[in-house]
Amino acid sequence: MELHQDVVMANHILFQEGVLDGFGHVSGRDPATPGQFIISRSLAPAQVSLDDLVTLDLEGHEIGGSGNHLYVERFIHAAIYQERSDVYGIVHSHSPAVLPFTISKSQRFAAVTHMAGFIGRCAAVYDSAVFEGCDCDMLVRNLKMGQDLAASLGRQALVLMRGHGITVVGRDVRQAVFRAVYAEQNAKVQMTAITMGEYTALTEGEAALADETNSGQVDRAWNLWAGRTRQRP
Repeated sequence: MELHQDVVMANHILFQEGVLDGFGHVSGRDPATPGQFIISRSLAPAQVSLDDLVTLDLEGHEIGGSGNHLYVERFIHAAIYQERSDVYGIVHSHSPAVLPFTISKSQRFAAVTHMAGFIGRCAAVYDSAVFEGCDCDMLVRNLKMGQDLAASLGRQALVLMRGHGITVVGRDVRQAVFRAVYAEQNAKVQMTAITMGEYTALTEGEAALADETNSGQVDRAWNLWAGRTRQRP
């Protein structure tokens, strides 16, 4: 039940922090059942409750088949969980400050603040046009596209999606939320720095060590955000 509560709270936190709006989704899987994951039915994140959660397998099919309207892009989650045995939480968003970096040909998204060390020196970009080989609506509509996205992600903590958004992974739901929030903040800082001229990003070593330190402090941020979310009218 704790996992279910975290998935609900994650949706609400990410809406409050401006990472999710009417779209985007969060999932988590329980170590006891790694072949399944929990996600909401197709619903705006701020409206998600425990009653809206469904269980899907790693091909994106609902366990029990109750006929819920599911997120079209549930295959993002299914494919990454297939590929990454270390991932137990995923956030897909249209993170507004990150979006310019998904289409820029001159600037690559990189960790410029210590709180975002998980980004590393250069975030990967998934381009649906490259993998599909033709025009599409840019949504990850099937498992094959999800697998292509997972291949672009590789072993990184996040992958940008050209003209679309970002997918962030973590060891659990809370870490995925932490990373989604600080990816958005990092993008704002990097964009400001770009307007000022040259800037200094974190080195690979700095990014790795910062991520290691911050990964031990996830609950500190989670508890703050959750408390603030509970007070929201």
